[in-house]
Formats: sequence, structure tokens, C-alpha cells
Amino acid sequence: MSVQSRRGESVDSLLKRFQKSVTASGTLGQLRRKRWHVSRGELRRMKKKKGIRRARRKQLQRDQRSRR
Repeated sequence: MSVQSRRGESVDSLLKRFQKSVTASGTLGQLRRKRWHVSRGELRRMKKKKGIRRARRKQLQRDQRSRR
């Protein structure tokens, strides 16, 4: 991944553009996921936990809206 410096561009804006491109490509997230081997069963359990948390958060938001 590389970003070419534009004429008159500050280092801060160059770094910001680089960070945006890395985020958009998903490279960093992929690296974090592949850092350790995770079995299929573990992936399934993680997804289930994530879904439960998401559903709980949505339910809390609905409850807060209905109270107003």
C-alpha cells in the first residue's frame, strides 16, 4: 500500500490519506483476523456472541425510544 505525496501537501494530510486508504482496503482488519488461527467452531461461537450483543443493544435502544 502506498500513497504518493502531492506538491505542497503536509505530512499530516499525507498520513491521513494513507490511513483512509488502508481502512478502505480492509488490510488492517484482515491482518488482525489472520493473526491467530481460529477454528470454525470458535468462529461460529464468536459470531453467535456478537449477534446476541447486537440484538441486546437494539432491544435497549427500542426500550429507550418507547419510554420517551
